[in-house]
Order: sequence, then structure tokens, then C-alpha cells
Amino acid sequence: MKEKAKPMHKSTVSIHAGNLESPIFGEVSMPIFQTSTFSFPTAEEGAARFSGEKNGYVYTRIGNPTTNALEECIATLEKGYAGMGTATGMAAVTTVFLALLQQGTHIVSTGSVYGATRMVLEKEFSRFGIKSTFVDTSDLNNIKQAILPDTRVIYIETPANPTINITDIRGAADIARKHDLLLVVDNTFASPYLQRPLELGADIVVHSLTKFINGHSDVVGGMIVAKNEKLYRKVKEVLNLFGGTMDPHQAWLVLRGVRTLPLRVEKAQENAEKLAQFLMQHPKVAWVNYPGLPDHPQHQIAQKQMDGFGTIISFGVKNGLEGGKVVLNNVKLFTLAVSLGGVESLIEHPAFMTHASVPKSEREDAGILDELIRISVGCEDYEDLRDDLDQAINKIPSGV
Repeated sequence: MKEKAKPMHKSTVSIHAGNLESPIFGEVSMPIFQTSTFSFPTAEEGAARFSGEKNGYVYTRIGNPTTNALEECIATLEKGYAGMGTATGMAAVTTVFLALLQQGTHIVSTGSVYGATRMVLEKEFSRFGIKSTFVDTSDLNNIKQAILPDTRVIYIETPANPTINITDIRGAADIARKHDLLLVVDNTFASPYLQRPLELGADIVVHSLTKFINGHSDVVGGMIVAKNEKLYRKVKEVLNLFGGTMDPHQAWLVLRGVRTLPLRVEKAQENAEKLAQFLMQHPKVAWVNYPGLPDHPQHQIAQKQMDGFGTIISFGVKNGLEGGKVVLNNVKLFTLAVSLGGVESLIEHPAFMTHASVPKSEREDAGILDELIRISVGCEDYEDLRDDLDQAINKIPSGV
């Protein structure tokens, strides 16, 4: 009897998962198979591949060795059945909605979800009779109360963007099972290095690969990971037909980025923990929201379901919106830009940037206040990051 291989640790998986089992020329790095189509040795072989009777490549929109390597890597990290690479993070989100929602059905979602995710439900899917309810999913009672007879999906983002609220994934999964619903989790803010929702009962995980998994702010992409074969086939068919699939060169860049995911997250997280403490003590900072702080309302949940508290901090400064503008206009090391998860530290203002398309009343209901500043902490030296934030915050006029 063949001895079962010992499971590898996640840092090792990040480096080795997805490599070719049999290298073509002994290459160490996964090659880029930059081809649109694949030849068949015989007509019979081509027919068998198209029918699904035999494995093999047909056309890059349907499958490509480089893209499949990345899909295997992320699915292994997430401990799912299989992954599906997409052109962007929003391609991943919309593909899941297209696959799981039908006309007249209903979805319950985190209120402070990524702005484009919320808007595509409210403005586009609503045109086809799909209803959506947005609640603070960090309170599981809100999820229970929002479920309707035609609800099909619970969609949560945890940590949430940009409030950094935490939803109990296992608790949400229990609710989903009780009502025969599917639980989809956007795991972008944690990455599979810090959190694996499928292990906690989720059915599907989505990622913007643009963020932590790629980690270098030089490529966009998305990923869907299904828990089982049935869900995989259902979503994969929609992805192939609508064409939001990933390019092989794009996949190769992300695969290169994921190899350093553990190193980058550990360093950036160490910086974030120190910066959160620093901001808490700053006289011109009104509040700080970071799951690693003991006074974070979901600190204990984060401890239970995450392997670390992440690298994203939201905070408010005194003098509200005007004070926030002062900070954003005076940072020198932090880059004023949207996105997150790169090696460089970014700073942005969600209310008039990433979530500007969400009406003000809805933003505020979701906890996205005008004063909220979001920072994605990178891998620079902590003292340099601290000094940059300090000098920018200190430019807020005194006495406010």
C-alpha cells in the first residue's frame, strides 16, 4: 500500500503547488503557454476532448496549462476542489452571480462590500429581477432576518471593505445550511494564507488576485474556488460561455507573485499591527479599526477563524472629511491610490474613491463614514511608515 504523502505547510504550498509534474526541459519556473489554440494528433482525439471524454487542451478560453497551474495553486491553498481563473476580480464576482442566481431570486450580502460588487447587484442584476439585501453580516441575526423565501445565496466579505468588520464564517455557513442556501465568501482581504473559508463551511470563495495573491500592483485578475465538483462544473460552464477567463501571461505573473505571498503578508502584517497601535495613541486620530486590536468588536472571531489579523487598517481623524483630505494630501511615502495588498503601502478615501458610486445614505448605513481613511500596509520599514503618517496627521489644524 502506497504511503500517503504528508500534507505540506501553506508556505511550502505557495511555492510548489501548480508546478508541472513532468517539466518539459527541466525548467524550474512554470512556462507561459502563450497560445490561443491547441492542435490534436487525430480527428478522433479532437472530438474526444471536445466531448469531455478525454482530458486535454482545446482553446485557451476553455483551458490553458499556465492558467491551470495558477488555478491548482490557489485551490490547493484554499483546500477546495478546483479553481477558475478570471480576467479580473469583478469577473469572478459576476460569474458566480450569473451561475447561482436566477430571475426572481434574492441574495443577502455584506453591506460594506466592495463598491463595484454592490453596484453590479443594485444596478445591473436588478434589471433581470434579481433582488439583493445589504446588511451588517458581522451580526449573524441580520443575516437570518434578511432571508426571504426566494433567497439563494449569502455573500459575505470578511474582513469587509473598507470597514474591516469581521463576519463569523462558520456561523454564516450554519445559517446557509439550515435554509438550503449557498455561502459565497470574498476572501480577498485575508488571502488563503490567513483564512480558508471552505474549511469553515463556505461553498465558494472568490478573490481579486490583483491584491495580496499577486502582490506587486502590476496585474489584475480574479479567482473562483469551488468546494465540490458539482459547483465547479456549474460555475465553469458559465465562465467559459461568458468569456471572462484569464490570459496565460496574466496567470504567469500572478503565479510568480503567489510564491512570495507568505513572506509579504508576514512582513506587512507585522507593520500593520505596530501602526494600529501607533494610530490608537495619536491625539489627532478619532478611532482605529483593525482586527488585531483587543477593542475591535469582532476581535475574538478574527482570532478564531484567521491565522493573523491582516494588513488593512481603517481609521478616522479629527475634523472628519477635511482632516482626512489633509492627511491624504500630505503623505510622502504612502502612495495615494486605490487597491491594496501590494508590497508598497497605499492610502485612500473610500467615500469619494472606491465607494463613491454608493449613495451617501447607503454608505453610512454600511459604516463607510466620510471621515474613514483606509490604508493598505506594505513591506517598507515600520519606522518610515510611522513617521510619514505622523507628519501628515500632524498637519491637521489644532483645536478641531
